[in-house]
Amino acid sequence: MAEKGGDLRVGGKAGPTGAGGRLPFLASALGAVLLWSTSFVATKVALGEVPPLTLGAARFLVAACVLGVAVGAVGGVRRPPPADLGRLAVGGLLGITVYFSMENFGVHLATASDAALLVASYPAITMLLEILLYRTRVSPVRFAGVGLAMLGVYLIVGGSPGPSGTGRLFGDVLLVATGFVWALYNFSTRGVVRRYPMLTVVFYQTLIGAAAFLPLALLESGSWRTPGPLSLLVVAYLGLFCSLAAFWLYAHGLKGLDAGSAVNTLNLVPVFGVLVAVVVLGEPVGVSQLLGGLVVVGGVTLGMKGSPNGPEGTEAVTTEARIG
Repeated sequence: MAEKGGDLRVGGKAGPTGAGGRLPFLASALGAVLLWSTSFVATKVALGEVPPLTLGAARFLVAACVLGVAVGAVGGVRRPPPADLGRLAVGGLLGITVYFSMENFGVHLATASDAALLVASYPAITMLLEILLYRTRVSPVRFAGVGLAMLGVYLIVGGSPGPSGTGRLFGDVLLVATGFVWALYNFSTRGVVRRYPMLTVVFYQTLIGAAAFLPLALLESGSWRTPGPLSLLVVAYLGLFCSLAAFWLYAHGLKGLDAGSAVNTLNLVPVFGVLVAVVVLGEPVGVSQLLGGLVVVGGVTLGMKGSPNGPEGTEAVTTEARIG
């Protein structure tokens, strides 16, 4: 069925806009960053009454239902051929089901502040896997950026203040491991996302990821209880705003920004994320953690500057939408 929702393709280049014309697009990208920054606190709040896998299922069922309405409004989406549908399915399983299962458990065991800081290292983890798996040639500057980001991760995990122990350490390790899933998602969908409009990619991946969450949520049925109004609102917020609205805001921002500028706005996620966690949840944040976060952001920025091609728009739209 033909798609009538425009041909906004993932990874498209920014249009020729002047400084004044870029402001609305920059505001759109920053709006997405703010929403993603709040997702870790929202997840922590919801986990008080909703188990991790059940939360993932509920969040993406909400997102899938809204996407279904959007798809119906534009006249449907074209069904990809089996090979591409399989790649989209892998992307949905990795980028939604596996990624958010691990992130939810990580946030449950650790803190929202830890998650906000550690997620900043994910681009560096992607660079590291590109070097190891694809034998990508890297400049000394980019290599140094990856090493610097890994040092920042060590400072974050090792410098957690307040109550710690095996549980929180395992949560931090799980959050770091989630970054490797993020990278694998990136690699698995890198080709297919360039061939379809954004709505097609997001619809199929969300639908498949949400469906795969359902049997996992049943494993927690013994822990189910009736959630309160706050938890229900938070689940709706995660599904509508952090999963969908933020994605669309960021994609809109890319239409008027170069990919490098758009990606650089994502460095504000740990800043806003920690601020929200401290203000809303009263989480303690140590000097070593803050220093580690700065080192991670510096390493990622250095790594991007050392890349011969610079940051790619494709990754900016498709993978960063999974960071919260």
